[in-house]
Amino acid sequence: MLTQIKQGLKPIRNGIVEYLNHIADPIHRHWYFKEVPRLQQFKDQHVGESCFIIGNGPSLNQMDLAPLKDCNTFGLNKIYLLFDRVALNLTYHVSVNSLVIQQSAREFEEILTCPSFLAMRASHGVVRSMKHIYRICTDAPFSFQTDASQVLCEGYTVTYVAMQLAFYMGFSKVFLIGVDHNFVVQGKPNEQQLLQGDDPNHFAPNYFGNKDWNLPDLEGSEIAYRLAKFYFERDNRMICDATVGGKLTIFPKISYKEALETCSQK
Repeated sequence: MLTQIKQGLKPIRNGIVEYLNHIADPIHRHWYFKEVPRLQQFKDQHVGESCFIIGNGPSLNQMDLAPLKDCNTFGLNKIYLLFDRVALNLTYHVSVNSLVIQQSAREFEEILTCPSFLAMRASHGVVRSMKHIYRICTDAPFSFQTDASQVLCEGYTVTYVAMQLAFYMGFSKVFLIGVDHNFVVQGKPNEQQLLQGDDPNHFAPNYFGNKDWNLPDLEGSEIAYRLAKFYFERDNRMICDATVGGKLTIFPKISYKEALETCSQK
């Protein structure tokens, strides 16, 4: 009986501690008390299943993406720019970069067919609260978070956030496509720049064309990817890279055809 009482009081105690620790941070308090309960419904929803995480590299233009409509998929950032070319039937959408969210707020509000996970601070006051919008907290230091209802690490790439969400949901196999890991840039990692002219680094020339963007941090993201690989493999799960011509060397390579044949359907 005493043990049951302690367990029943634990959420109350945790809530008090969270409130006191963030008494001067109303955005975090809103996330903890309003969004965390909504995120917890996704835990282990896809145990034993497989999925694709769709990056935004130009290699997507070399692929037949139509078969993905029957697979579980995570679409990232401005994936909506593909919607007029192929019916992806996304399972989930993820975006954490503040510039992307500012530039795409209305489009994210219109992705009504799947849950959209947006970084709390970047989307607060920018994207309206809607049934399909779920706010995630991405303030964690370098780490791999196995519980997506807690604070996540961005790892210098939205792909890493999607990996943590996939782990939390129970996916046992994750296939990467469009993660080219290859950019034509001049400047320092994470530096904000105006990309003048067409965007050569993404599947659509207007992705960041004539817009501000943050330069990639390939070294930082590789550190994050190694963490993801470690956590997945330690739990007898796997991440494979099916990107056409991708430059990433962290994960085992697999052909797109083989990934489609291996991936479980929805």
